[in-house]
Amino acid sequence: MHGDKKFIQNIRRDYIKGDLLEKNTAGNPVDQFRVWFNEAIESRLVDGNSMTLCTVSGKRPSARVVLLKSFDESGFVFYTNYGSQKSKEIESSPEGCLLFYWAEFERQIRINGIIQKVSRQESADYFATRPRDSQIGAWASSQSELLSRREELELLFEKIKKKYEGLEVPIPPFWGGYILVPDHFEFWQGRPNRLHDRIVYERNRETWDKKRLFP
Repeated sequence: MHGDKKFIQNIRRDYIKGDLLEKNTAGNPVDQFRVWFNEAIESRLVDGNSMTLCTVSGKRPSARVVLLKSFDESGFVFYTNYGSQKSKEIESSPEGCLLFYWAEFERQIRINGIIQKVSRQESADYFATRPRDSQIGAWASSQSELLSRREELELLFEKIKKKYEGLEVPIPPFWGGYILVPDHFEFWQGRPNRLHDRIVYERNRETWDKKRLFP
């Protein structure tokens, strides 16, 4: 059976698809991220821009997969309902972590930093690019709140769809973007015999210190 302890313990493979050496990495972690991210997107990986967002409420961490929508030197942007569980946790404790994992390349990137809201204009500009039904869906969902049955959500969607028929769908006041402003990156490349490469960048005022860690 697949839940058997011995079966699970024997699930393993070696990592052989690349290396990560200091001489081949950028001096700036955002530049290094851009190289790996572009390779993932150009290879048409499914949901290549997906990332695990980790937040904390009190002593209890939580994680979920969200989609990266933009990034630059200032940080990494995603969008959500400001009434959601993740948003409440961010408001109470703005420290967060992002994790990108691309199994096809045997790579992962961990990014730590402070999360804050993007400007209202930036949120509105992005919202305007979303498919119309996704815009309506944002209005219909009270994200993370209790839902009595699926039909309730579908009825709300149809009601809002009718309300804005022939009109531009405005951005909901409870919906918008966050940006994680990074201060720590870890790039991980799988290697044979579990001797993986781990290169860490830590912010040092206006520059970045680069270090190697034991796997």
